[in-house]
Amino acid sequence: MPEFAGDILSMEIIAVGIITILAVISPGPDFAMVTRIALTRGRRAGVFCAIGIGSGVSVHLAYTLIGLGVVFASNVWVLTSLRYLGAAYLIWLGLSALWPDIRLLLGKHKALSNKDTDAILPATTPGPDQSQNSRSSGSGSAFWIGFACNALNPKTMLFIVSLFSQVISPNTPIAQEVGYGVYIAACHMIWFALVATALTLPSVQARISAIKSWIERGVGICLASLGIKLLAS
Repeated sequence: MPEFAGDILSMEIIAVGIITILAVISPGPDFAMVTRIALTRGRRAGVFCAIGIGSGVSVHLAYTLIGLGVVFASNVWVLTSLRYLGAAYLIWLGLSALWPDIRLLLGKHKALSNKDTDAILPATTPGPDQSQNSRSSGSGSAFWIGFACNALNPKTMLFIVSLFSQVISPNTPIAQEVGYGVYIAACHMIWFALVATALTLPSVQARISAIKSWIERGVGICLASLGIKLLAS
């Protein structure tokens, strides 16, 4: 009997490991967000976004481990509220990526008058302290963008709840369940940190430098579309 229980435990560990990896590497809002942050703000911000994504998963893990995950998943109003919040956030992120183009289209008539103003005003360049503060705040905002992207994702919630209710046995010790949670969060952080690192390699940057703005537009459209799709589903 102990040998049979050990086989079941081994199968459970393998199942959690494979399912988590497949879920993490599948394309979605997290991948699009890390791509945008890494390409526009650099590797450091991309890695902070990856850490935020993994930390956002811990929100769903926390209430699932204390038994509230099934309660939330079975209540329509919870899923609906989370779906609306997540959809609104994705649409906002998508529009923010497209905002330079939107502002250009809406403000073409202001550009001519601003040219005369810019010619009069002296040009200013940020000092070292300002540049450092900008990099620090950018890393911090990248973390919270990644955190919110996953904490407000109803699909992440359903994935975690389904994994713990259907794959992981109710007899699994709580310490082992916490270990699964750490593994899931770490997989998110490591994978998306690797994505951010790969996208910011000099060889990759040299190849995509000419189309970087188009990639950002594509990511913005993708995020907004995912939000609209989530809102309509």
